[in-house]
Amino acid sequence: MNEKVGFFKSIQFKLIIIYVLIIFVAMQVVGVYFTNQLESQMLENHYEMLDERANLLAYNIAQEMESQHEERSELISNINVLLRDIFSIEHAEVQVIDQNKVVISTSNLANRQIVGQQTTEVRVKRALLGTPDEALLRDPSNGQRVRVFTVPINIEEDTVGALYIEASIEEIYDQTRQITTILISGVFIATVISIVLFILLARTITAPIIDMRRQALRMGRGDFTNQVSVYSGDEIGQLAMSFNDLTMKLRDATVTRDREQKRLKSVLTHMTDGVMSTDQDGNIILMNKRAEELLSVTSEQAVGKSIVELLHLEELTVEDLYEQVDSILLDFSYDEEAFLLEANFSVIQEENGPVNGLIIVLHDVTEEEKIEQDRREFVANVSHELRTPLTTMKSYLEALEDGALADPEIAPRFLNVTQNETDRMIRLVKDLLQLSKIDSDDYQLNLETVEMNRYLDETIERFEMIASDKNIDFHRKLNKKSIYAKIDRDKMTQVLDNIISNAMKYSPEGGTVKIRLLLQGKNIRLSISDQGMGIPRESQTKIFERFYRVDKARARSVGGTGLGLAIAKELIQAHGGHIWAQSEYGKGTTIFITLPYASKGAKS
Repeated sequence: MNEKVGFFKSIQFKLIIIYVLIIFVAMQVVGVYFTNQLESQMLENHYEMLDERANLLAYNIAQEMESQHEERSELISNINVLLRDIFSIEHAEVQVIDQNKVVISTSNLANRQIVGQQTTEVRVKRALLGTPDEALLRDPSNGQRVRVFTVPINIEEDTVGALYIEASIEEIYDQTRQITTILISGVFIATVISIVLFILLARTITAPIIDMRRQALRMGRGDFTNQVSVYSGDEIGQLAMSFNDLTMKLRDATVTRDREQKRLKSVLTHMTDGVMSTDQDGNIILMNKRAEELLSVTSEQAVGKSIVELLHLEELTVEDLYEQVDSILLDFSYDEEAFLLEANFSVIQEENGPVNGLIIVLHDVTEEEKIEQDRREFVANVSHELRTPLTTMKSYLEALEDGALADPEIAPRFLNVTQNETDRMIRLVKDLLQLSKIDSDDYQLNLETVEMNRYLDETIERFEMIASDKNIDFHRKLNKKSIYAKIDRDKMTQVLDNIISNAMKYSPEGGTVKIRLLLQGKNIRLSISDQGMGIPRESQTKIFERFYRVDKARARSVGGTGLGLAIAKELIQAHGGHIWAQSEYGKGTTIFITLPYASKGAKS
């Protein structure tokens, strides 16, 4: 929320605008009325003055015409004097016309050439007939407004002449415009002064409101330390006092709420389980850090989302979750990596009130499920591996008991089978005990620095003696330089014996087992290849799992327990190395082993 309101959005600005508009409208009404009245009055006065002068002039000229003058020039001279004395009006011209329509005098010296000429003005003809005429025209030369009127000159009841008068009234309009300009300036000055005065006045009204707004913003941020100043005892002052009282109550309520929230947050933060809360529509309103970690989503992203969508429970509705009593197992596995969550739902509901939402508790059960699955598989595999030799032994022993023991040909063969099955169970139990030791936390290796070329030569030589029976050839490609590694000789021998034995078992008669050693960066890499049937692609990552066999029938026929490669993997990893397989089905298999390289002088 913006803490500062712009001036143009404030109440103070709105009040000023309203006040200025009122003043402006009032001034406009007064100004228009005043200028119209002034203009009308000035025109009326001017018209009256012209009429008075014209009538006076007409009377005096009539007196002069009535007098007997010896010469006409004397009459014209006297009329000129009367024009100068009575009608010397600026921007006005008077023409004196006799009854024959002849101009005998004019007040405009620049227009003397018309004297003695006969006028053609229609208004003059009317005036000579005793009818005055008047019109308001515009001068075509300059566009000014001109009043044109005629006045008859009467002696008794006879019209002996006429006055033709042209008087410009543009000066009156100019004066009106000047007065209007002065009035507008006065209105502007008065408006500016009024705005300044009203700003000062408006501040006394808006200052408490602004103060309350600032306090409200501080309260929104959780700051209840300040109080609003009370400027008066009117309604605004009473509002300020009520606001201060509300501030105190909110402060107490906020302190109580914060204390409870801190307790709740502390509990939620330190919980090992994920906790979420929803509103009555099933939308997330709260989740702790552990829930964010389990669902790989932030609170900002989750809040507002439906719990059904977030937990991928599209087959259920929120109403179904309200009635859910048992926990639900959620599968969030990805990229062949298992990830399972157990969700428990509790309804938030006041006593005898409506349902307000759900509390969801999430618990990571991936490890528990994996352990349980491994336990079930282990029990099933061990049971299966033990059941087969036990069933075989039981069958042969029953046969011996039924009389086969007395048969000199069958008895030794049956006893040999039971002995082989017994040895097989002993190997199985031995391998299981070794895996158990490797899985224990206190398992340790007796490491020593060994020259790997010589060590592999010794190991291969042992197998070459055995391989001669199957006509299997060993092809070794060791490094010309000495390569050292820190190994537990006995454990590594067990690993190599298992891998080489498998290579010999699954290679055809007359086949070749290739063993190669090379230095690769900070590691040494050992590869053992056979020419057997190979391993299908989907099984290549599983052969190091316990009890896994690609060909179960053949594995049992050669006496395998299904734990050899699993033990090899555990031992190689205990040495800090890696083991993996590459195979093309029908063309053989290669087992790769990497171990950390050690210098010759490294201590064990």
